[in-house]
Amino acid sequence: MEILKDPFKNRSDLNSKIMKSYFLFGLMIATAAGMAQDATVEIPAPEIQLKTALLAAPADQRSEAMVYAYNSKGELQVLQEGTNNLVCIADDPNREGISVSCYNKKLEPFMARGRELTAEGKSEMEKREIRKQEAESGILQLTDTPSMLYILSGTKENYDKTTGALIDGKFRYVIYMPYATTESTGLPSKPEVPGMPWLMDPGTHRAHIMITPENK
Repeated sequence: MEILKDPFKNRSDLNSKIMKSYFLFGLMIATAAGMAQDATVEIPAPEIQLKTALLAAPADQRSEAMVYAYNSKGELQVLQEGTNNLVCIADDPNREGISVSCYNKKLEPFMARGRELTAEGKSEMEKREIRKQEAESGILQLTDTPSMLYILSGTKENYDKTTGALIDGKFRYVIYMPYATTESTGLPSKPEVPGMPWLMDPGTHRAHIMITPENK
């Protein structure tokens, strides 16, 4: 008599294959959704990006600042050639909220390297370690004087994408002083009251004074 084979003998293998199929299908859906989402990100007109980016700069330095903005492919490019010592970055349309910044040109090697590493998919910790190694080896040039960074942020709800205006934006001020310490500056390593200047990452290549005005 012929012994019939149990069609469910390898049931665990069958279940495993089914689960893998569901996983791959879900991954395909998520990837497609992500691509669709990226494709629908609206990039403001160049003149709007320019106006918003310059909001982070002191008023008397805006007209001569260098400005990076995003093109139709979502890539940063120079929108305004600068003649002073300030570099401004437009808001990244792929990120939550609104955030623009301007910084001293002496910080450009450090900032540009950070953007390169971000484009390569490096995490924040990876970026920090790579720039640390490059700075210590002399490959990455750091500022040799205290250098300013202005950051202006706000919500999408308070942003007018037709005019580039931002209502109730909040400023943060950062002064980069590589390898500065609490001893050399007299600053604390954390703020004791709102708005108090303090030294973040003291003794490192990215040591900087943080000043966050108290929000009224």
